[in-house]
Amino acid sequence: MVAEEKQMGIVSLVAKGNDRIGTARTCALAVALCFIFASATAQQSPSAVHGNPAPSAGLDDGRPLHVAKFDRTADHALLAMEKRAHELGIQGVAVVAYFDGDSVRSWVSKMIVAGNGIEDQPAQNQKASNLLAVAYSKASEMADTLKNSGSHVRPPLTGEFGWNGGAIARGKHGYLVAAFSGGKGDQDFSVSTAGIEEMKKGL
Repeated sequence: MVAEEKQMGIVSLVAKGNDRIGTARTCALAVALCFIFASATAQQSPSAVHGNPAPSAGLDDGRPLHVAKFDRTADHALLAMEKRAHELGIQGVAVVAYFDGDSVRSWVSKMIVAGNGIEDQPAQNQKASNLLAVAYSKASEMADTLKNSGSHVRPPLTGEFGWNGGAIARGKHGYLVAAFSGGKGDQDFSVSTAGIEEMKKGL
């Protein structure tokens, strides 16, 4: 009788041990599944988790595709402007910019020095000019008027010169702006036009 009770006790302990092992295995499996699910969710973008398409690769900063393409397009445009300036035998500063929509609220821009620096080489007894400031003044005027710089559709505002040489055009989603300073007005405009034509290929 005592032996049977001991044997039953041993069987009971073994059963309890098996139950505990089974429970431990179940918990471990549940933890593993939770970890796998969390890892998979973390790799998805927030929009994808909520059922919306994930953004295109390389655009995880939220920028629209055409804005993200600006850097690459701007480089080509600035090189085209530098080449045209060299053909005309002039030096200066080239600026390109892009903004979305029909009026400027924010923009992206790039510049390049096509020559020795941002200061010109003035004639004797003349003050040097900051060519970068002049180029950006042209670009700023165009951002407001949506017309080539020096259009005189209104009197120049403070900070503007009203000088020609900048070009602006409508792109697929917004406005393309190019401005050059360093030559005569018609030369600057020729350089700016070269930049606009290159920007149209990408924007």
